[in-house]
Amino acid sequence: MQTELTFDETQKNILSGATTCEKVLDDYLQKIDSTKQLNAFLSVFHEEAREHARRVDRKIASGTAGKLAGMVVGIKDVLCMKGKKVTCGSRILENFESLYNATVVDALLNEDAILVGKTNMDEFAMGSSTENSAFGPVLNPVDKTRVPGGSSGGSCVAVAAGLSHTALGTDTGGSIRQPASFCGVVGLKPTYGRVSRYGLVALSSSFDQIGPFAHTVRDAATVLGVIAGHDERDSTSAEVPVPDYAQFLSKDVKGVNVGLPVEAFADGLNDEVRSNVEKAIDVLRAAGASIYDIHLPHSRYNISTYYILMTAEASSNLARYDGARYGFREDEARDLASMYTKSRSEGFGAETKRRIMLGTYVLSAGYHEAYYKKAQRVRRLIQNDFVQAFAEVDCILMPTSPTTAFSFGEKAHDPLQMYLSDIYTVSANLAGIPGISIPYGTDTKGLPVGVQLLGKQFDEPTILRVADFLESTLKGQES
Repeated sequence: MQTELTFDETQKNILSGATTCEKVLDDYLQKIDSTKQLNAFLSVFHEEAREHARRVDRKIASGTAGKLAGMVVGIKDVLCMKGKKVTCGSRILENFESLYNATVVDALLNEDAILVGKTNMDEFAMGSSTENSAFGPVLNPVDKTRVPGGSSGGSCVAVAAGLSHTALGTDTGGSIRQPASFCGVVGLKPTYGRVSRYGLVALSSSFDQIGPFAHTVRDAATVLGVIAGHDERDSTSAEVPVPDYAQFLSKDVKGVNVGLPVEAFADGLNDEVRSNVEKAIDVLRAAGASIYDIHLPHSRYNISTYYILMTAEASSNLARYDGARYGFREDEARDLASMYTKSRSEGFGAETKRRIMLGTYVLSAGYHEAYYKKAQRVRRLIQNDFVQAFAEVDCILMPTSPTTAFSFGEKAHDPLQMYLSDIYTVSANLAGIPGISIPYGTDTKGLPVGVQLLGKQFDEPTILRVADFLESTLKGQES
């Protein structure tokens, strides 16, 4: 089956004439239709995707096809596609259709990727388990009794279950890397500003970043090379040249300085996760990398700082969903105030309302200085910790999550425990640095373990190089 191949392998088959884009797409569509119980997709573009695949086949025949010809891609339903619903996993936008394409969508289409559908997610990207979607939870294909992680659970499962070659997710506090760890795929969060956010429905504007899920580091690097770059329509988009990421792959790690944050290996880390991460460290050491213990002294404030700033920004960004302009409106409201109240109360889910209230609280007149402004100052200290660490090391290695995938409902009624699922991922968003999670072994229940690499701003090449090396050594051990 074509669905069992990486994009690199699939494209070679297409270019050799062994198959076609249309045949590859049909394999994926059949598999999507036969695995609906996973609830990975909210909408699937059967006929539109087939017509696009035929066009790409014609371009391949004429020698004019783009870099991603033959790649089947899922799109998180927080990214705009013209004429398609963009629900953000919420009832409040259940019937809203986008008027334009996100920059990343255009970038994929320009290189002849085949967009197969919009993927399920935690409502407005608020969650670590994809249990918060208004359209039902997404199931982890490794163990259907367990969560796939969140908030980009649908995109992650689309790749993990072989429903697309790659998929786009968003990472605000770990929403690409954590589900990648739970489902056993590669998840890449680029540097803040590396990828345009134009056409991304904002959760938290100073944290959100778009990135790919893939089966391999190479496929993730290929997608990043297409979607990265400056965009005049996004004022936070960086004018930094985009390198050829592929040239940094298939290299050794001799001379690479790898930092291990002491704080990330303290109490609270599952023993089996620790064991697998330590195996990765041993492999790097044996291959000639230099391993150093480092300190990120303000990391104990990561979760509290993140959940103050993120909820504050979310409260502001979601104020526009008031029932007056677009989205769900409660028709039985008697006056303007009750329309606002009823529309938002019925349109938003519990977790979204919780975070809006938290954000409104920390921005309120009596508490703005005590919470929001203080958290901004602590964010700077956290950023400085990384600046100092990267003065000594080239990249940082740590677990992606303190545990493997947990069961449905296990943390649903304890928001703090759910938020602590992000304890190893939020720091990269606070600092605006790139991070990647790769699968590295399993626990005794067969659940995947993720190893996370963090790099300097815009130094995706280094973390891709090290991740690709670890991936290749793991495959060598398994073969």
